[in-house]
Amino acid sequence: MKKKKYIHSGNFVAEVEVDLISSEDEWAPYLTLDDAQKLDQAREALQDKDLKKASQFGKVYRMEPIQP
Repeated sequence: MKKKKYIHSGNFVAEVEVDLISSEDEWAPYLTLDDAQKLDQAREALQDKDLKKASQFGKVYRMEPIQP
């Protein structure tokens, strides 16, 4: 099942699509190893403020505070 995961670092968020694997065991649903590594790489890119690299894994957003 496809699912979007959101990785947050500083003022940036990456929206990364991953496959969740369903099974009958108590650990389900879980990520594939490739998807877990993709999330880690996206997080590292955001931490390094490498938005070009982070955008290779999904959409990247900048968060800004809303003031009244």
